[in-house]
Amino acid sequence: FSLTGKEALTHFPSLGPSPNSAQGKLHVKQCDLLKLSRKQKRLCRREPGLAETLRDAIRLGVMECQYQFRSERWNCSLEGRTSLLKRGFKETAFLYAVSSAALTHSLARACSAGRMERCTCDDSPDLENRKAWQWGVCGDNLKYSTKFLKKFLGQKRIGKDLRAKVDIHNTNVGIKAVKNGLKTTCKCHGVSGSCAVRTCWKQLSPFHEIGRLLKLRYDDAVKVFSTTNDAVGHSELAGPQRRSHSPKHPASPRSTDLVYVEDSPSFCRPSKYSLGTAGRTCSREGNCDSMCCGRGYNTQSRLVTFSCHCQVQWCCYVECQQCMQEEVVYSCKQ
Repeated sequence: FSLTGKEALTHFPSLGPSPNSAQGKLHVKQCDLLKLSRKQKRLCRREPGLAETLRDAIRLGVMECQYQFRSERWNCSLEGRTSLLKRGFKETAFLYAVSSAALTHSLARACSAGRMERCTCDDSPDLENRKAWQWGVCGDNLKYSTKFLKKFLGQKRIGKDLRAKVDIHNTNVGIKAVKNGLKTTCKCHGVSGSCAVRTCWKQLSPFHEIGRLLKLRYDDAVKVFSTTNDAVGHSELAGPQRRSHSPKHPASPRSTDLVYVEDSPSFCRPSKYSLGTAGRTCSREGNCDSMCCGRGYNTQSRLVTFSCHCQVQWCCYVECQQCMQEEVVYSCKQ
């Protein structure tokens, strides 16, 4: 992935085993292995623990993207991603958003888990940190995460470059989605469960919730173009008219809208953007007609083995039988 302004998902390597960063200055070598810009590598070398956090963010973003699009024609596969990121599709918008969200989330969690040397627990002034530490509670440090992320991504002034504006907008949508999921969690420590003593800390939502929110943003993504704001004299993103806006003044997309500039391909057939949908499994009552693009689907029966009639035996283990059942699988025709 890449999370910078123009090439946000291309700088990071594909998934692979993570090197061990527990000793000495191996984190410097890890930073060199990542395909980062010169400035990003300098920041990475100065932040022990960052390289591993970047790898965690890559995995988190990929897994969540593939989960959210598991039933879609485009299933967020790694194949074709480089070509996809050169275009301005809705899918590109989602990739930028989910990647920046994953990095924001991973950095905040790495701080609170003690995996980063230059940050620790959330230090919001409204939290009683001494009590939090006393009770072993450590808030997710979103404040540090977002501050560092802006420096790491290095978003610069981009003039009239529409694609750059769109990419930065979608990157910020991902960061905002994580911020909106931050909540205050409290724990009572009083006598008999009363709340005479209460410890509160900041906690991020599970990343699945953020992914689900971004998928909804994808479903309602706004197609935009560039327009000049006469009042301030520079170009802005503009989308379809809203009722509250006059025809002479196009509506700006909301800060929570995912935006795109060109219509997506069908993803039905193999192309430089995806492998197509041939052979993909589908749900007969659900998405087979859509996923198979009118080509029809094959039906195949197979026997599946699974654990059944499980019983807990005395002390320490569970004993199960092996059962078999017939399962019908539907897959798209060529």
